[in-house]
Amino acid sequence: MSETNHIAEAVARASYGKLLALIAARTGDVAGAEDALSEAFAAALAGWPAQGVPENPRAWLLTVARRKLIDAARRNRTTHEASAHLQLLAEEIAEATADDVPDQRLALMFVCAHRAIHEAVRAPLMLQTVLGLDAATIASAFLTAPATMGQRLARAKARIRLAAIPFRLPEHADLHERLQAVLDAIYAAFSSGWTEPGGTEFRRRGLTQEAIWLCRLVVSLLPDEPEALGLLALMLYAESRRAARRTADGDYVPLDEQNPAGWDENLIEQAETLLLRASAIGVVGRFQLEAAVQSAHVVRRRTGRSDWPAIVRLYDVLETVTGSPVVAINRAVALAEAMGAIVGLAQLDLLADDPRLADYQPYWAARAGLLARTGAADLAGAAYRRAIGLEADPAVRRFLQGRLAALR
Repeated sequence: MSETNHIAEAVARASYGKLLALIAARTGDVAGAEDALSEAFAAALAGWPAQGVPENPRAWLLTVARRKLIDAARRNRTTHEASAHLQLLAEEIAEATADDVPDQRLALMFVCAHRAIHEAVRAPLMLQTVLGLDAATIASAFLTAPATMGQRLARAKARIRLAAIPFRLPEHADLHERLQAVLDAIYAAFSSGWTEPGGTEFRRRGLTQEAIWLCRLVVSLLPDEPEALGLLALMLYAESRRAARRTADGDYVPLDEQNPAGWDENLIEQAETLLLRASAIGVVGRFQLEAAVQSAHVVRRRTGRSDWPAIVRLYDVLETVTGSPVVAINRAVALAEAMGAIVGLAQLDLLADDPRLADYQPYWAARAGLLARTGAADLAGAAYRRAIGLEADPAVRRFLQGRLAALR
């Protein structure tokens, strides 16, 4: 790849979301802004090798993209579009030569998280508009056919235009709800990358980095939002353990068997600092609590054992806040570590009739492990077989099969 291509890619990575947000905010048309920006990058690749890279590549791209929009408006020849784009042309001279472009990416993220946008497409829409990921990459990450994902994204962008969703931060009364939607979408993207089977799907693995990047952006623009700080801390704690999740041969290693020496100290220190900042604000939420659970696991680096009593207390609060059966499972496992397998198993028994857990692999894996610890080998074997049948990750499946074999 030529130096020009490398420069264009670097500018795209650093500037795509910023430029798209600015143009879309002026026109209210995300899809049109994407088309214009795509043409601008194509023009850069065609012209820069011969003419040289401009002194301000971002301003150059913005100027070209706006001209493409104006050309499109002239072709369409509608009064509304002509008026809008004449205003755009007047702004172009002043803004395109500025030292920097106004940063409206956070506003774009709030647009993507608007209640008019279907919840399932919010995270993919952020990944495409703010980070510039293509529909095929996003579809792979979310286990969806590329054509289906492309249609969903196109419909969402049309919805933004037709509903005239404003490109601005919500009013104070609406800010918390919309911010939570932004954070939930970011975490959904991270979780999709974190749980990729086998650790081999590189598109999905890269999704964790993209989600962390998005959350860093939110924190940089809203530095006093404790849940944004908490979510970033939570993701960094998890990412710090990535290398320890698999052996050199690709075998799965559960958290309690990981060697803390393989955890990334730098990411852990960042997470601890973020969590401390969030706790100082004095407003506690779900992501801060989940990050605090991870912090209690990190204690094992110094003591050789996670702080299980603290983890149980944190899950007590989390269960109250979320009502999530997943939290209840984790709480039962923590109780088993703190007070014995029989106590933990009794808590899992309370969840046995929850239809949401009938095909939830972690429930059956946790149940199998606790049954094995109580000596109920036959029941543990049945639970392990159920968990194995529900598991998509070959490495985790081999791990569970090993535990099942050990019962015999």
